Amino acid sequence: MSEIQFQRELSDEIKVSPEAVEQLLAIIENEDGVNGVRVFVAGGGCGGMSYGMTFVEQPTEFDCVLEAGELRIYVDSVALGFLEGVEIDYRTQGMNRSFVFKNVFANTGGAGTCGACGAAGGGCA
Repeated sequence: MSEIQFQRELSDEIKVSPEAVEQLLAIIENEDGVNGVRVFVAGGGCGGMSYGMTFVEQPTEFDCVLEAGELRIYVDSVALGFLEGVEIDYRTQGMNRSFVFKNVFANTGGAGTCGACGAAGGGCA
């Protein structure tokens, strides 16, 4: 039986803008025991895939990791197939602030907004 080597380190499969890295690091700084951020894909249904983020205390054995400076982003190996080519950005428009997933339609279709990140106060701001 041949063993397939699992690629744990990501390079350019997912891109994260400098603004998004800065905001995620600022959020993580206030959380105890947080090791990084998990990017995930959920559901499908009539609205397509939903993309989101949550805090990670410990990665799983199936996680791939993207290091963006001091920030560690974890992606489950199955979700990676749906996230390849995605760029995570942070936008401010007037009073609205949010993380945005760009290029999500390239592989799967879906919503280009953060569905559930772990920011204090709920939502993505």
